[in-house]
Amino acid sequence: MTSRDMSQTPPVLAYDGDCGFCQAAINRIRMIAAPTLEAAPWQFLPAESTAPHVERLDREVLLLRDNTVVAGGADALTRFLNSSPSRAYRTVAAIIALPAMRTCARAVYRCVSRNRHRMPGSTAACAVPPRNS
Repeated sequence: MTSRDMSQTPPVLAYDGDCGFCQAAINRIRMIAAPTLEAAPWQFLPAESTAPHVERLDREVLLLRDNTVVAGGADALTRFLNSSPSRAYRTVAAIIALPAMRTCARAVYRCVSRNRHRMPGSTAACAVPPRNS
């Protein structure tokens, strides 16, 4: 590991803290896979990290390092899962990262994201705002 790698802050999975479904999903992943990456509601992260990405954060989880997006949506969740100390969960993450599976995971993620207000544990705050055209 180089000194540059050691000086970088670890990424944080930023999710919508106002969404009950999102909170429940992250808590479930934490409980079963114990990822080592931190996850936090984006509303509680420093504004300089989240302000440039608020529109995306309203629609998807983002893996952020400082104010840079490392990954979003299904790709961010895959990286979060890949930080598990469990070989089984890292293997699942590696399978999801395969090209065909990644395409499928992204499509499923988009569908769930658009409909998260209909999912168990959701509230009106879970609804994804319409895109600005």
